[in-house]
Amino acid sequence: MKILQRGAFIKTNMIGSLALSLSILIMLPSLSATDAQSSKQTASGQTKHAIVDNGVDSLQQLSTSMELLSKRVSPSVVQIFTTGSSLDTDREHNNTNLFSRRSSSGSGIIIASDGWIVTNAHVVQGSRRIRVRLHQEDDLSALQSGRSHHALLEAKLVLADRDTDLAFLKVDATGLPTLELSDSSDLRQGQLVLAFGSPLGLDNSVSMGVVSSIAVQLDPESPTIYVQTDAAINPGSSGGPLVDTAGHVVGVNTLILTQSGGNEGIGLAIPSNVIRSVYNQVRNEGHVHHHGIGMSARNITPALASGLGLSREDGVLIEDVIPQSPAQSSGLMSGDVILSLNKKPVQNIRQLALGLYSYAVGENAILEIQRGKQTISYEVPVVEKQDVQGRLADLVTKEQNRIPQLGILALTLDERLLSMLPPLRNQFGVVVAAKESEGAYIGEGPLPGDVIYSVNGTPVGSVDSLRSVLDDLKLADALVLQVERLGGLHYVVLEIEK
Repeated sequence: MKILQRGAFIKTNMIGSLALSLSILIMLPSLSATDAQSSKQTASGQTKHAIVDNGVDSLQQLSTSMELLSKRVSPSVVQIFTTGSSLDTDREHNNTNLFSRRSSSGSGIIIASDGWIVTNAHVVQGSRRIRVRLHQEDDLSALQSGRSHHALLEAKLVLADRDTDLAFLKVDATGLPTLELSDSSDLRQGQLVLAFGSPLGLDNSVSMGVVSSIAVQLDPESPTIYVQTDAAINPGSSGGPLVDTAGHVVGVNTLILTQSGGNEGIGLAIPSNVIRSVYNQVRNEGHVHHHGIGMSARNITPALASGLGLSREDGVLIEDVIPQSPAQSSGLMSGDVILSLNKKPVQNIRQLALGLYSYAVGENAILEIQRGKQTISYEVPVVEKQDVQGRLADLVTKEQNRIPQLGILALTLDERLLSMLPPLRNQFGVVVAAKESEGAYIGEGPLPGDVIYSVNGTPVGSVDSLRSVLDDLKLADALVLQVERLGGLHYVVLEIEK
């Protein structure tokens, strides 16, 4: 890194100056005591001035480097404002559930000059309106359109992926300054980084720290990993960039671990390699692929090893193999211990997930497993995970399945869908396949996977009947949907915005 190199160079000069001063004193034995004392004082004074000057220079160089880096990065960092509604529980008044308007802010990163912005999914979750404020000194869109600096631009939510907690927005602008994504696999512990964002709503803030850990796993059983930093991250910084000294994005600031509610030196960012992968999929294909081999696994613990009589107390144990999956077809079984993936040792879930993440759909993953006293190698095809929501989304089109009042794409519940979904309370209804927009009403609304049974007490058994009921209720101030969600019945309340 440039700054570290400068620091080492200056330190060497300081030591050299001290050595030179000592050499001058040693080489002057013929001087009188008075002359020697005078010379010694003069040389000592010069050395002190040199040390002080060098120290000041190094600090000034560091400060200048940070200023230039901040100036280069800041124009590509935006502030995001969202408005929506949420369901609050009023515990002081008989536990009444109340809908309330919600406004929040976060940060984002311009990653394409034609208006693509990445942020966290939780920043925009449940939002009806999203607006973006560009950097005050570089509002290029404002300059081109004649608007004042610091204008708010309307943003469209292209996609929010809850699995990775990433969301992508699009604003109607061109020629925007962008930041480049680095290769997060090159990160090193102790590396200098800067965190940009809008903490607590404060515009354009930057803090400095180091990479505390290159791969933090909050849940030992979850493959999700983060880059940890001690750079100050506070509420409102979510979605902002964590950059290296070259100004490249190494992660998206996502969350903090805290007991006080504020920064305590443990900030977590989504690695840039994950951002790049998701962005490329969204931009090129319009959705995100989550691939796997059709199994679930967990870390081996001493207690687990003792109870099952395993020969090792660490590693990864296969808990379940999904029927008709590549894992089952290849021969993997529940109870197998995974030893390596592509000839690299696997000691935990994180290593397994990262290893599988590197494969493309259609490639074969080479797994070495231990079964009893046998060691067996398998080649397992990597496929895209066919979760229910993904399969439902593949069955709809905007032209045929759009319900604009609710902002959803819907399907009539039939035998085909009944075989895809878990057991339901009823054999009729309308299945929510995907969210298309926020709809015409305030409220969280139905979610993908929900089954709508009635609207304001009127049963709906098909997409056509749902449309008909909604048309009849177009003047209603509120809609109450009875839905089945994750095995339970719920009332979803939507209101007209006034």
